[in-house]
Amino acid sequence: MDPEQRALRDCLGQFASGVTVVTTGDGTAVHGATVSSFTSVSLAPPLILVSLDRRSRTCHRLATAPTFGVNVLAADQRDLALLFAGHTGGPAPEIYWTGDPHAPQLPGSVAHFTCRPWAGYDGGDHVLHIGEVIDFAAPGGPPLLFHSGTLGELGRAPGGTVWAGSLDGPAHGWTADFGALAATAATP
Repeated sequence: MDPEQRALRDCLGQFASGVTVVTTGDGTAVHGATVSSFTSVSLAPPLILVSLDRRSRTCHRLATAPTFGVNVLAADQRDLALLFAGHTGGPAPEIYWTGDPHAPQLPGSVAHFTCRPWAGYDGGDHVLHIGEVIDFAAPGGPPLLFHSGTLGELGRAPGGTVWAGSLDGPAHGWTADFGALAATAATP
């Protein structure tokens, strides 16, 4: 990786994200990859997006799978994140899969989505896979986070939930205007 790509990767790493394991199976074997590039796309129809390196085996399997799964990992599933990222530091833990054999679910995950492939898009060195959510479950719990190259846990703010919705939504006219930006610049 050249220095400019490394610097961009480090800058992108400042955005904390959840950690998922994207799974697919053929009825006899399960395949999966750790993915932090996961996001919602639409509620109607229910669509999600995962971005996978186009060289990965899981990327190629998603293109032809009848369904695939997205497992949002819990804070105590760090070892699974490392395992599905290809980091083997010892014997692999035994995994008990549940659910659709083509979209296997990892027990203990804080959320799981079963998706039918909707579309795939060229994303440079990645493929953007859009999935239509056909089933989901959210047992909940503290999620595993990825930030600046490390896996960690979410710290809880005192006083409960501070987020009650978006200012960029229908209840607020689809926009959040806060007036003119200050015309002052910081001086060194």
